[in-house]
Amino acid sequence: MRRLVVLGAGTAGAMVVNKLRPKLPREEWSITVVDPATEHYYQPGFLFMPFGIYSPKKVVRPLRPTIRDGVDLVAAAVQKVDADARVVHLEDGTTLTYDYLVIATGTTPRPEETPGLAEGLGTSVHEFYTFAGSSALTAALADFDGGRVVVHVAEMPIKCPVAPLEFVFLADAYFAKRGLRDKVELTYVTPLPGAFTKPVSAKYLGDMLERRSITLEPDFVVESVDAEAGTLTSFDERTIDFDLLVTVPVNMGADYIARSGLGDELNYVPVDKHTLLSKADDRIFAVGDASDAPASKAGSVAHFQVDLFLHNFLAHIEGKPMTHDFDGHANCFVESGDGKALLIDFNYDTEPLPGSYPLPVVGPLQLLRETRMNHWSKLAFRWIYWNMLLPGRRLPVPVRMSMTGKRRPPADAPDAPDAVRIPSGF
Repeated sequence: MRRLVVLGAGTAGAMVVNKLRPKLPREEWSITVVDPATEHYYQPGFLFMPFGIYSPKKVVRPLRPTIRDGVDLVAAAVQKVDADARVVHLEDGTTLTYDYLVIATGTTPRPEETPGLAEGLGTSVHEFYTFAGSSALTAALADFDGGRVVVHVAEMPIKCPVAPLEFVFLADAYFAKRGLRDKVELTYVTPLPGAFTKPVSAKYLGDMLERRSITLEPDFVVESVDAEAGTLTSFDERTIDFDLLVTVPVNMGADYIARSGLGDELNYVPVDKHTLLSKADDRIFAVGDASDAPASKAGSVAHFQVDLFLHNFLAHIEGKPMTHDFDGHANCFVESGDGKALLIDFNYDTEPLPGSYPLPVVGPLQLLRETRMNHWSKLAFRWIYWNMLLPGRRLPVPVRMSMTGKRRPPADAPDAPDAVRIPSGF
């Protein structure tokens, strides 16, 4: 009996086991997925909870039913992987041996990496990258009646790189709807040179912050947070005051990856960016947010990766070449407030371009344009996630990025303001 062990039963891990179980004969392969959680979260919903768009019950379900029959679920945390012995050591003292290992434990916020941030959480400082954090922020926003709101990114990379921008756009609409917008000063703080960094996108989206009277503070590398004083301080000694800080802390991979000697300085597993095979061990893959592949850490990326990983894994275990290269494809809806959203589609080599998706002319979705159809499609994706994506059913969209429906604007098209650019990878 050959043994596949998958660490993590989140989006990527669940898709891996759900897609592979029908492909690997049960009399020849056992599949085990390891995760200490008892619930599975639809993480894109965390963005919507503070604004009342989603209730908490819409973003959480019991974990076991999300995993296909024939897959063993071990409810435990990982202590260490011994790659030489092909053994996973769990924190409860038990061990699992494997023939092949897939690391899919994602990335998590680490507020303790920024002095003062962890201590301030739950006071005037909040985050929305966890269920508990989003729930607490829901109450904080409901009680907020005016002042300085700062939306802050500590460091890149982060899970869903557009989410902080989405939050500040939704906050603008939220306060306007409550009749408080003229009493709220909104500031977006980023370590990048701007809110946007890709030229074509900037030509289309460059004035989005300015039109909403949102102040941009670029190149801000945070040194510390003082919740009591209500200040953010950068390493170059700039200070930003806040009454409410909505922060995206440093993101890192799981600590067992560092203990196992399998990760980089942020605990991400170095992989071949096309096959997702570990650079250190040809029996280990890393998928989704757990790898150091230079693609966005987003659910759509996990989806496209796993579809191609399936073919590569089946070839690899038979000693055949892996020919289904992942191209860095990402596809992201960007909420812009007032019932509208943008759609961006890109990969390692091609930046977001205007056009229609997935079909030319008819779309029905528009790229780099705010539309209500994009917004409703993003909301509809929650059903698709629970009923199609997570169970491992194939979606009718191209896995690799297609140029169908896209167009490149003329090189001499007017530039957007220099201060506003699309984040790296966007």
